[in-house]
Amino acid sequence: MFHALLALLLAITFQPALPGYEYEFPRDHGAHNDYKTEWWYYTGHLRADDGHRYGFELTFFRVGLVPVEQTNPWDLRNLALAHFAITDVDGRDFRYYEKLNRASEFTANAAVEKLDVFNEGWRATTLPDGSWRIRAASGKDAIDLVLRTRKPPAIHGENGVSIKSEGIGGSASHYYSMTRLEASGTIAGRRCKGQVWMDHEFGSSQLLENQRGWDWFSIQLDNGTELMLYLIRRTDGTPDVTSSGSLIGSDGRVTHLRHDQLAVHPIGSWKSTKSKATYPMGWRVEVPSMHIALKLDPLLNDQELLTTGSTGVTYWEGAVSVSGSATGEGYVEMTGYDKH
Repeated sequence: MFHALLALLLAITFQPALPGYEYEFPRDHGAHNDYKTEWWYYTGHLRADDGHRYGFELTFFRVGLVPVEQTNPWDLRNLALAHFAITDVDGRDFRYYEKLNRASEFTANAAVEKLDVFNEGWRATTLPDGSWRIRAASGKDAIDLVLRTRKPPAIHGENGVSIKSEGIGGSASHYYSMTRLEASGTIAGRRCKGQVWMDHEFGSSQLLENQRGWDWFSIQLDNGTELMLYLIRRTDGTPDVTSSGSLIGSDGRVTHLRHDQLAVHPIGSWKSTKSKATYPMGWRVEVPSMHIALKLDPLLNDQELLTTGSTGVTYWEGAVSVSGSATGEGYVEMTGYDKH
């Protein structure tokens, strides 16, 4: 449903993501209504005071229907979607929830100029001291976390754009991450601490017909560095040449990584009984020029979301452990494996 909706709206003019974009913070933490699609994506590892381990995902999506300058205040301008998932690592369970609303001041919205996005009771807001607070509660799951960054935003790609397909102007996004957010607060009413990663991406393009999905990796290493990789998979299973990544140093400096500098090798697989999709499960991630050779192991195999009530996308979003040339933790996202 989500991709069909985007295709329907292609004739409406939104701002493409073009080279030369100049980021400004905190402005760019807010919404960019001139672009068709936008998301604020939080993933993290938490440990309760009693030692119980959790992973979580909280994501807010904005899908533009009509550019702001073409609307009046009563028009439906944006759809607001959201996902919330808990990986109960020690309880060996995975649960997820979703929302779909018409954007309005009362149901779901995203402010401009600063981080302030909500969908019903799920929220990500800026506190007076500049830190962030994220909250979500559904079923028996709830998080309430304050996030404080140890690093400046890491801007991905080159010249302000993260390219998604070769030779097509505007087939890109503006994309940055907050790669080292220290979290404190509660999960399921228990005090907890942990590390969180936030992605914020906005643009007006979508995958091409010869692109099936992507594999995305966020890795936080214990040596203070982080690694982001995304591999866009073509319909023949090979990675698109626009796949790339970023290495973020302990000082916050970002090094762009081209597709030919990366190597990702699946070391196992897992078949979902719900979607019947077969996913890679376990990976070797290498950046030879940086002497990086890592092994990623899922903390739980079944971390799959079938979001028929919101985006309509089936995907795997899961917490992983990291070993090898360095140790750490991370998250992996995989899309398109339910398509044959």
